[in-house]
Amino acid sequence: MTSLRTPVEALSVGHPTYSQTFPCEPSTAEIGRDLVRAVLGVWHIDGLADRAALIVTELIANAARHTPCPEIRLTVGRPSATRVRVGVVDREPTRLPILGQAGDDDESGRGLLLVDAVADRWGYDLHGSGRRPWGKEVWAELRTGGGE
Repeated sequence: MTSLRTPVEALSVGHPTYSQTFPCEPSTAEIGRDLVRAVLGVWHIDGLADRAALIVTELIANAARHTPCPEIRLTVGRPSATRVRVGVVDREPTRLPILGQAGDDDESGRGLLLVDAVADRWGYDLHGSGRRPWGKEVWAELRTGGGE
């Protein structure tokens, strides 16, 4: 049995993912930025921190603005050794992200345009069964610089 006072050695198996649940509100973006920066620092890929922080800010803002969900789950993962994926999971599978066009005088509507500009790729995945999904994850990926 392992006690909380006994250190546990982490095994390097597969690709790591970190996730945490937060309130679905705009103020969560600050916590999300801090979390993403901390995770990327642990993985020694701090050079992606500014872009990842911008992405997480926009994904959280979109969830807070466009879904009635009380909570979201922020994920930061390494789907491969050369990619980082930042995502926001909500329980509103019918409200899918749309890459729109904001007018010059519009005060909003540029979030996914920013994500599209700074990410290497982005998209969404539905969660749950195909006929009755319970939620979605909107995600964006950044290359870490190595070849795949």
